[in-house]
Amino acid sequence: MSTHDLSWHKSSHSNPSGGHCVEVAETPRAVLVRDTQHRELGHLDFTPGEWAAFLAEAKAGRL
Repeated sequence: MSTHDLSWHKSSHSNPSGGHCVEVAETPRAVLVRDTQHRELGHLDFTPGEWAAFLAEAKAGRL
């Protein structure tokens, strides 16, 4: 599957004026994260478990 075929959504914490935005696409095996302004640079891949741990730490204010 190409990254063009994925359903990307912008982070709820992204800047609404267009700066500092990240997009996320979730698949059964991976969570992909990319910079909205530099999509051509690729993306980072995380396992669903790694992504869940990251979100838990961020929500707890530890990041």
